[in-house]
Order: sequence, then C-alpha cells, then structure tokens
Amino acid sequence: MRRKIPSTAALQAFDAAARHESFTHAADELALTQSAICRQIAGLEDFLGVALFRRTRRGVRLTEAGLNYSRKVAARLDAVERDTLAVMAQRDSGATLEIATVPTFATRWLLPRLPGFLAQHPDVTINLSTRTRPFLFDETEFDAAIYFGDAGWPGTEAHFLMREYPVPVCSPLLSGAKPSMSPAEIAQLPLLQQTTRPYAWRHWFESLGMSISQDMSGPRLELFSMLAEAAIQRLGVALIPPFLIRHELDAGLLITPTPHAQRSERAYYFIVPERKSQHAALGAFRAWLVEETARYAENENSSAYSGKDDVNPA
Repeated sequence: MRRKIPSTAALQAFDAAARHESFTHAADELALTQSAICRQIAGLEDFLGVALFRRTRRGVRLTEAGLNYSRKVAARLDAVERDTLAVMAQRDSGATLEIATVPTFATRWLLPRLPGFLAQHPDVTINLSTRTRPFLFDETEFDAAIYFGDAGWPGTEAHFLMREYPVPVCSPLLSGAKPSMSPAEIAQLPLLQQTTRPYAWRHWFESLGMSISQDMSGPRLELFSMLAEAAIQRLGVALIPPFLIRHELDAGLLITPTPHAQRSERAYYFIVPERKSQHAALGAFRAWLVEETARYAENENSSAYSGKDDVNPA
C-alpha cells in the first residue's frame, strides 16, 4: 500500500517558506524561483486538503494548521538529515556510535579520556548527547547510554562503571565558611540541592549518624556543573564528587571544609539494548569504558576522598 507522504521537494519548500514566512526567501535558500515554491506549496495544500498559509497584501502568514504542521515537518527533516549524515559517515567502513550520557560526567571525566579510545579505534566515531533521565531506546537513535541511577532498564544490559563519593565543597569566600569545619557547622550553611539527587544531603548527614531538619532545604539545581558554579558564586555549600571538580579544587575556587565522603548507593552504568549486545564497535567501547572506570575507581578509592576519613560530627 502506498504511503500517504508528500514529496520531499514539497516538504523542503514548505519548511523553508514556513521558517521565513516568505516564498521569496524560501526560493533564495533553495536556489529555486518564487513560482516554483508557489507550485510546491499549492500542490502540498491540495494533497493535504488544508490551507497552510494565508495570503495577504503584505505576503504570507502561516495558518494554525500550517504552524503545527511546520513544527512536525521540521523535526522529521532534521531526523532524516541526521540519519543521512550518519550513513554517509560509514562510507569508509567506519562505525558511528550514538551515546546518551549524563552531562558533567561527559565533560569532566569521559571527554578527557576519549582520545585514548579513539587512538585504539580510529575507524569509530563517538557522538555524545546529554540525557539525565531514563528513556526507551526504541524511541531514540541512541546505541547506548551512560547513566547514573539504577540498572533496571527493560530490555537492556547494564554494565557497572563506578560509584560516587561526594564531599561538601564551597567557596573559601562564602560567609561562615572555614578551611576546616565540622559537619554540624556545615549544617548551618545554605545547602545547595541537586534535582536528580534530592536526598544527597540527608544521606550524607545520616552516614555520620546525624539528623538535620533542613537537610532538604535550599536552592535546587539539576547539574553538577550548576552546583559547582553556584558554590563558586558563594550561594552555599554543595555535595559534589571531587573527580568532577578537580580544576576548581586545584585552582582554589572551591574548598572541601571536611574530608568525609559518603558512598553513593546508586552508580554509573553503561546501558546497552539487548538487540545491540553483539555490536562490534559498541562492544569495544564498552570494554574500554569498563576498564577505564575500574582503573580510575581503584585510584580514587585509595585517595583522600575514599570515604574512610574519621570525622567528628560536632
């Protein structure tokens, strides 16, 4: 059965005309004549049986149906272009992996190490996009995901990477902050909260046998990068794994007033759909990632932030 789909030429003409709300500018963009654009739009409106533009003395304006359709067409054309570029990139027998990842982990941990993998596998291209929440692989173009949380995604394999050991950090210029503070003193400072880890401060205080009434109060930010910048700007004290803020700590922009680190119950996982478990390039990336995180975690756990420090709550 033939699909009810307009021609690509008509959709491209409509997309350009909708973005510019001008047949003339659409013609310039596509290197066509204005009359050719008019014919494509008229043919598309006949095909749909719906007016997409209102013709006025000042030009054309999208109808409500035209506006809704233009948004959907633009998204589909973008997806087709991405898929086309991905296929074209494989002309030299290379492989392209689409990886979803939590953002700060990608920028602060993964990207500095990625050249090592690419040196071993020069025929593989890694594309990274940020996702902080679980999703269905069948509804996306992703081949795998680096995710912090629980491993129970339906229809997937989860490969453990490492845990987090967050410590309190703040600006040395924060009012009330000192180079060395007890957890009780830290509890008196403004506590910066993380949206994706809403119980972080509660768990940190509980690991010290403390119960703090305001442990879930304070400004909420989604990303570690936001928390770090908020702490630098003296908005409060944040709980952040040191490996994500090495530069800020080394530069003295942030300090750790107490060394106590709380081992996270959740962890970073490399999530792979079962149907792609035998993908060669994906398997190579998975093996490299698991090995790199294991090596890093071993070094991290033997450092000063291993969570084995003796801290007096008072």
